[in-house]
Amino acid sequence: MQTAPLPSPAATAAPSPAATAAPVLSLNNVEVIYDHVSLAIKGVSIEVPQGGMVALLGANGAGKSTTLKSISGLLRAERGLVTRGEVHFMGHNIDALAPQRRVKLGIAQVLEGRRVFEHLTPDENLIAASAVRGSRQDMARNKDRVYAYFPRLHERRTAQSGYLSGGEQQMLAIGRALMTQPKLLMLDEPSLGLAPFLVAEIFDIVRRINKEEGLSVLLVEQNAIAALEVVSHGYLMERGRVVMHDSAEAMKQNPDIQEFYLGGAKGHEFRDVKHYRRRKRWLT
Repeated sequence: MQTAPLPSPAATAAPSPAATAAPVLSLNNVEVIYDHVSLAIKGVSIEVPQGGMVALLGANGAGKSTTLKSISGLLRAERGLVTRGEVHFMGHNIDALAPQRRVKLGIAQVLEGRRVFEHLTPDENLIAASAVRGSRQDMARNKDRVYAYFPRLHERRTAQSGYLSGGEQQMLAIGRALMTQPKLLMLDEPSLGLAPFLVAEIFDIVRRINKEEGLSVLLVEQNAIAALEVVSHGYLMERGRVVMHDSAEAMKQNPDIQEFYLGGAKGHEFRDVKHYRRRKRWLT
C-alpha cells in the first residue's frame, strides 16, 4: 500500500497562521497490544492543533504513556504494537516509520523519569541530543536558546548531571528535546516527584515556549490541577479509553473531574468508584 511521500526535515518549517486549522497530530481509533496478548489502549482518538497545548489526563495505568509511545515509535522496544487505527503527523501517516525518522520529522518525547545522561554535564547532554539533526551552527544556536529558557541550567552547565536536583534534571530533559528542533513536544509526567513551586516554574516555561515559538505540546499528567492551568484542551483516559474530551475550562468545572481529579473527593479515591457509572455519566 502506497502512501503520500513524507516531507523532508527542511520542509517541516513552522506553519503560517493560515495553516493553523489542520492538526499537527491526530490519532484515529488507535489500539495497542503488548506481547500479542495484552490490549493496552482501545480505540483512542486525539488531536493536537498547530501551536496548541493539549493535556492527556488519567490515573496511573490508564494508557497515557502507551499513547505517547504509539506516536514516538517507542512501542517496539517494549514488545508493543499498534494493531489498529492510524497516527498522522503533519498530515502524513507515520505508522511505519522508525523512531529516529519521527524525531527528524519533528516529534520529541520527554520520557517519564527524566533519564538524563548522569555521567555527562548539562552542556554535554545538550550536545549529544543535537547529533540528531542540524549543523554545528544550529547546535550553538539551539543551546543558547535552551539556556535562555532555563538559566539555572546555564549556571550548572559544567556540573555532572547526576548531581542536579530533580527539577534541574527535568529542565535538562526538556532542553535536550528542544535541541532536536521539534514541531511537537510530548512531555510524560514532567511533574513527577517535584515540589509544587518547581512544577509551576517548569510549566510556565513550557507555556512560554509554546507562545513564543508556536511549538505544539502534548502533556501527559496525573496532576490535573497543574495541567489544566496551562493547556487549552484536555482528554481524560481510563482503562485504555478516552472517556472525556473538552476545553480546559469546561473540564475544571465538571463535577466528576472536580471530585476525583482536582482534590474534591472528600476522602475517597477515584479508583474506589465504579468506573462504569462514572463513564456513563460523562457520556450522557
